[in-house]
Amino acid sequence: MSSKREEDFLPTPALHRAPVEHSVSRIFSAIAFYWVASLSVVFLNKTILSGSEFKFPYPLFVTLFQLVVALVLLVVCGEWGKRSRTFSMIPPFEFDLDIAAKIAPLSIIYVLMLTLNNLCLQLVEVTFYQVARSLSIFFNILLTWVLLRQPTSLGAMFACSVVVLGFFVGSYGETNFSWPGLLAGVGSSIFVALYGIYVKKTLAVIDNNQWRLLHYNTAISIGLLGVLTLFSGELKEIREEVYFLGDLGFWFLMTLTGVAGFLINTAMFLQIKYTTALTNTISGTAKSCVQTLMAMVFYQNPITAMNGFGIFLSLLGSGLYSWVRYAEMQRRN
Repeated sequence: MSSKREEDFLPTPALHRAPVEHSVSRIFSAIAFYWVASLSVVFLNKTILSGSEFKFPYPLFVTLFQLVVALVLLVVCGEWGKRSRTFSMIPPFEFDLDIAAKIAPLSIIYVLMLTLNNLCLQLVEVTFYQVARSLSIFFNILLTWVLLRQPTSLGAMFACSVVVLGFFVGSYGETNFSWPGLLAGVGSSIFVALYGIYVKKTLAVIDNNQWRLLHYNTAISIGLLGVLTLFSGELKEIREEVYFLGDLGFWFLMTLTGVAGFLINTAMFLQIKYTTALTNTISGTAKSCVQTLMAMVFYQNPITAMNGFGIFLSLLGSGLYSWVRYAEMQRRN
């Protein structure tokens, strides 16, 4: 699942198709939907974890609740897909224990990726979030070589070096620096890279259908996160410390985060369907830039000159890396 962002929270549906011309309005709508869904994921998660009157610093429970909402929506859309062409891309829900056992290792990686991502978002400013998680490119290159013995081009390695430089410069210049937040971001980057590799290995189990993989992965992850949440002590602390559990506004906000997490899959599917791979890449990089600027405006995050330069380098390197990978793909085709 290239550079990983908040859209890596769930597997992105794949679509293999012949080139088709689409109207400008449809292309624009697909890109706009992706931007809204993707930005919503980051800002809603930040709001619920540490940025609102409902400050709820329990990343395990938040992630678990989001997955439950996503599973409910998957089941409902799968049933609608039997009757409506709009949802026909989502197959009916299924769960076979033999298949689930083969997918479980991927789900463990997925749970760690999601949990560390939300923990990072809780502990660092949104402006620094992109920098803290930017090493996914570095770990993707490293683990692809270690696990798959696949080499990386010099162009991609140069782009990665720009990202790594941005990581160190941005970290050094961050005014509200947090070691736990930084380590959570690095850990999330490692599991993002591992997740991308294992998705490719696991897709063969379910006939290369990423929607079916989403069914199994979400269901298994709920079970794993349920156990983690129980033994972490979060449930006990929530019962004793959180006074707004009876507030409908809180649960509405929690549900919105789950819906946004689910919608990012559909948004990525439509953007891939109605645009080119290059447009998809440029859109993701541009969205990261806007995300950083929005954080500066809404959260008034202080940014030093060095921190800003680090953010610029990490975004530049990510965009360059995506461009190099796209060019390599075009040459192979």
